[in-house]
Amino acid sequence: MRIFLKYFIMVFGSVLIGIGTNAFLVPHKVLDGGIIGIALIANYVLDMHIGFVIILCSVPIFLAAWLLNREIFYNSLTGMLISSFMIDLLSPLQSSFREFDWLGAIPSAAAGGFLIGMGLGLMLRFETSTGGTDLLAHFISKSVPLNVGFIILLMDAVIIGVGGFLLTWETFVQSLFTIAAGGLATGLCTLKHGSEKNNS
Repeated sequence: MRIFLKYFIMVFGSVLIGIGTNAFLVPHKVLDGGIIGIALIANYVLDMHIGFVIILCSVPIFLAAWLLNREIFYNSLTGMLISSFMIDLLSPLQSSFREFDWLGAIPSAAAGGFLIGMGLGLMLRFETSTGGTDLLAHFISKSVPLNVGFIILLMDAVIIGVGGFLLTWETFVQSLFTIAAGGLATGLCTLKHGSEKNNS
């Protein structure tokens, strides 16, 4: 039953990530942090498939996971493949949601970030991830007294800073709302888990 729940969370979390990315970020060319952010930059600049770039960029992190924790390596491999597939599968949402451009880039950035953060947070809570920088943050959180969501927030800030330099200043500012909302959602989803770990 626990295995079934874990796989359900992987799929559900991946759907949230796919919707957040394609329906809210891409139509406004807003960035997220982490591997998704790198993949979005590749999509905007080189028109590459987001899910495919995520798989390529995840290779070094998976090599580290193989050495540090084989169990989470296998769980994260599945999560990464499912989420990457779901992002590309839901790519038609990019054009479908352009009619909601009146919402504005900042509300869309916040909504997309929150959905992505919720998807990542749920997966981390069940000892799995998408294999991106959230996995790296998961390892770091075991060694330092910081919440996973806060660690992800720091790494994301660096990535969107680079993305803002390569794209536009507006992209950087709008993307700040993405990572803030994403960090909040991830932190909320993992907060209880972190408290239980510290009390055990």
